[in-house]
Amino acid sequence: MNGYAVFPVLITIINSVIMITEIAGVIATYAVILLLAIPFGKYMAKIFGGEKTITDFMNPLERFIFRLCGIDAEKSMNWKEFLKAMLTINLLWFVYAFFLLIFQDKLPLNPDGNPGQTPDLAYNTAISFVTNTNLQHYSGESGATYLIQLFVFTFLQFVSAATGIACLIAVFNALKEKTTNNLGNFWNYFVKSITRILLPASFVVAVILAFNGTPTGFAGKHTITTLQGDTIQVSRGPAAAMIAIKQVGTNGGGYFGANSAVPFENPNYLTNVVELFSILIISIALIFALGFYTKKKKFAYIIFGVMSVLFILFCINNIYFETKGNPSIDKLGVIQNTGSMEGKEVRFGAASTAFWSVATTSTSNGSVNGMHDSLTPLSGGIVLIDMMINALYGGVGVGILNYFIYIIIAVFISGLMVGRTPEFMGHKVEAREVKIAALITILSAFLIKAGTALAAYMVAHHGDANWAVKPSAWLNNPGFHGFSEMLYEFTSANANNGSGFEGLGDNNIFWNVTTGTVMLLARFLPIIGPVAIAGILANKKYVPESSGTLRTDSVTFGAMTIAVIIIITALSYFPPMALGPIAEYLSIK
Repeated sequence: MNGYAVFPVLITIINSVIMITEIAGVIATYAVILLLAIPFGKYMAKIFGGEKTITDFMNPLERFIFRLCGIDAEKSMNWKEFLKAMLTINLLWFVYAFFLLIFQDKLPLNPDGNPGQTPDLAYNTAISFVTNTNLQHYSGESGATYLIQLFVFTFLQFVSAATGIACLIAVFNALKEKTTNNLGNFWNYFVKSITRILLPASFVVAVILAFNGTPTGFAGKHTITTLQGDTIQVSRGPAAAMIAIKQVGTNGGGYFGANSAVPFENPNYLTNVVELFSILIISIALIFALGFYTKKKKFAYIIFGVMSVLFILFCINNIYFETKGNPSIDKLGVIQNTGSMEGKEVRFGAASTAFWSVATTSTSNGSVNGMHDSLTPLSGGIVLIDMMINALYGGVGVGILNYFIYIIIAVFISGLMVGRTPEFMGHKVEAREVKIAALITILSAFLIKAGTALAAYMVAHHGDANWAVKPSAWLNNPGFHGFSEMLYEFTSANANNGSGFEGLGDNNIFWNVTTGTVMLLARFLPIIGPVAIAGILANKKYVPESSGTLRTDSVTFGAMTIAVIIIITALSYFPPMALGPIAEYLSIK
């Protein structure tokens, strides 16, 4: 065998070793996250339970904030008072963000001269960050000034994440007591979520990013000359702080337009692992915090098991199809030993990008280290399903709230199957609670499918409408993938995820207004619903367990919940999935 014959064999062996190493890195990352999630969950349970923790040195700062704002942090709140406080402050943040975005060109810290946003874009962007979505219809570095990036976006990334955690603790309180009207104090949980969890974690991540090359200064664009002699301007700014909380708080909005695929946001494999860790750790730890806080550990383990089974299956699917390569390229006779690398960063590889795609859509994070628009059809389908379920770990706090809706439906169906009044943790689940759960479930399907149908109708029948951006110009990809792009945009908005199939031209009044409205409804109604259900149940008379009581901390109930999730998702979304990712897969197979 001559040297020319040996060379391809060596390349194949080397690429195989690299692929194995990538997959091993994914497994190791997930294992470390799970290992640390348990003690972190215990730590969070102690914070909200009023026990001593290592962050008690924050007490003076918290007392100062409460005194400055005239807040009685010890005042108990029922579910209506809790939600009133939450909704009121979120409305204030929206108004604050909306006007600063419109007038950002007239404000300081704008060395690059970025213009103010149009009212429709400001509407979308303000709602996007208030709702923890971070759907960005502008390019990060050119669409926002340094002041906006820090004092609007970074600020909202902290407070929106803390809002989700605070509302989850209210549900924890309802589950903890046999009968109670006290869900705790919103302001107390909200402030402690920032001072004891989000701020310390973000500080650590920001330091790691800064030491690995992520920009942290306030200088404007830097002019450089490339190797081929072209002169370009490179954006920079105080990026590390925002990138840290965007991951820790499952926000996902990038400082730069290409998000964590650009080296300034995610310089190397170490930062990639750190950011992946940041995306998942709090959402998973909160599941264990549920067990420690309510003293119902087995119930928490069942929830974790259900979520993890589906999460791992989704990871296996995406890693398999992304490392296998693109069928269309296979037909050209091109060997894809490193997997399907279109839209991916070589420094991360196909396996890590596939794992990130599932992690970011499971947690409603929405950040990307590779382009989702370039995922193979069934991988793209999985991230869509992930967002349609919207309860596999989920965003910080809201993931378990979304899962709580599935629990109520599973309890109701189980009760019907055995012919007795459904009960959940000693409280009868009656028509009012089931109606709320059903409404929230139907709402998601309606927002996604109605929005996609309207967009498709505009493209098909009014493509040449005399708008600033004609509907015919929205899609860069025709056919099945173009439909998937529109479906993805509304699914992402509904899941408060924020990622996108970026072949879609979305910075126009249609997409800004429709997705902005979807984000608003899909953020607050699915928070209001679970908190209301928990408050109503907790206020009912406690019914002791009997031999016929359905145990919600059993493997059987876990299997029932999985069945409910699969059936609801399939019935709600199979038709649009068949028109998009499934049809695309069959067309290129």
